[in-house]
Amino acid sequence: MARYTGPLTKKSRRLGVDLVGGDAAFEKRPYPPGQHGRARIKESEYRNQLQEKQKARYTYGVLEKQFHKYYVEAARRQGKTGDNLVQLLECRLDNVVYRAGFARTRRHARQLVTHGHFLVNGKKVDIPSFQVTQYDIIDVREKSLEMTPFIVARETHGERIVPAWLEALPTRMRILVHSVPVREQIDLPIQEQLIVEYYSKK
Repeated sequence: MARYTGPLTKKSRRLGVDLVGGDAAFEKRPYPPGQHGRARIKESEYRNQLQEKQKARYTYGVLEKQFHKYYVEAARRQGKTGDNLVQLLECRLDNVVYRAGFARTRRHARQLVTHGHFLVNGKKVDIPSFQVTQYDIIDVREKSLEMTPFIVARETHGERIVPAWLEALPTRMRILVHSVPVREQIDLPIQEQLIVEYYSKK
């Protein structure tokens, strides 16, 4: 699956939110890039809606076509479309690996998943967008346990808070999915209602 591979710090500065997590360059210059970065930007309803969509897209590393598919699926499900959208994004396998503290960033988690280091319920899964569900068990493959990224993950585990809907067992390099997250459990500085409004006009 195609993905954005450009500089994320520039995108963080453009959108006004740290997309990487602990990005020192963004913290140093938290204003838009370019010659007119500090100039006053004209606000508009459309701009705000587009900006929220872009924040979500770049946070999870999803291209426009796939992101729109998530929106269509979210709208099809029962409940609030915005909540469903965030839930679908949060349940991606690469995001779950990141949230559990087994990877430094979502990009890193995506790479580890793509390289086939994870089993879901005993079966190898190398698709970052794979949707995890309640009671899934995610393990690092036995062959991969002594690789540097996973040794580091075990040693540094606890530096990041694991959300309540997941349980990470660093000694076994296992993730338990206790439930599908509700919006209140998802730490994401995004107004998903603006994304719904953006797509509903199209």
